[in-house]
Amino acid sequence: MQTNQLLYLSQADVAAVGLTMAEIIAAVETAFREKGNGRVEMPPKPGIHPGGGDNFIHAMPAYIGAMKSAGVKWVSGFPNNQKRGLPYITGLLILNDTETGLPLAVMDCVWITAMRTAAATAVAARYLARPDSAVMGILGCGVQGRSHVAALNELFPLQRIMAYDTGAGNAQRFAEEMNGRFGLEVVVADTPRQAVTGCDLVVTAGPIMKKPHQTIVAGWLDEGAFASLVDFDSYWHPGAMKEAAKFCTDDVPQLRHYQAAGYFRGIPAIHADLGALATGQKPGRESETERTMTANLGLAMDDMAVAPLIYRRAVEKGVGTWLPL
Repeated sequence: MQTNQLLYLSQADVAAVGLTMAEIIAAVETAFREKGNGRVEMPPKPGIHPGGGDNFIHAMPAYIGAMKSAGVKWVSGFPNNQKRGLPYITGLLILNDTETGLPLAVMDCVWITAMRTAAATAVAARYLARPDSAVMGILGCGVQGRSHVAALNELFPLQRIMAYDTGAGNAQRFAEEMNGRFGLEVVVADTPRQAVTGCDLVVTAGPIMKKPHQTIVAGWLDEGAFASLVDFDSYWHPGAMKEAAKFCTDDVPQLRHYQAAGYFRGIPAIHADLGALATGQKPGRESETERTMTANLGLAMDDMAVAPLIYRRAVEKGVGTWLPL
């Protein structure tokens, strides 16, 4: 490392280093074990809301000593960007040297956010889903829908995907792409219920809304199924969530922080966070018939588990642009 330079990695650069989903899942699970053992520093993320509504820009700092990782992600989510032909999620990540505090790299965070979010769901599913889960329902066929298929396909014997999206043509394009990439049967669901009932794994990945539309109601999620609420509780009616035998999250303090801001008004009692599951402090699935859920909020430590791997691989491969400090 040269003290007068940092490495800039564009979105294309980040993807080009070749980090695999399996490597990302392993790194994120290691981070959750560190969290479960009290060795992660991560304050709840502060945010601002330009323009109001469901727009947000969050600052996400974290430090994982065992992974020699420290930094911050500055990430935005603007739902109406899709109407402008722009991505919903955008932002940058700064990675710092843990010995000197000097910035090592600035990198686009869109690819990282997609991959590490799905990896966190996969970690939760390892402990909460049935190992033989073969049918996945996805509601929201965008970036997160794609990354979640990749992540859950790493850990489970997926055979069929039920895909639902409110946008005309989105689910069909998603189906064609996922079939081509993974050789899975992908069925376009005509209704939201078709992407929930009959599925072993359910992921809701629509826009995050302070006022949930509560489309998924009690009785839709099968006994024995696992659900990941990537869009907070936007898709879920409180009655449906209360059917869960175990309702989990990736970080309890952060969920409480969001509750104080007006989200998560109707959730059941929290069984455990992922750190407690990963370290065995709390049990995961205990029967074939339990409905299990996790509300993964997206943590700074997920990003900081992945960013050092990207940085080191980029340096090894000569990817990116060195800039003066």
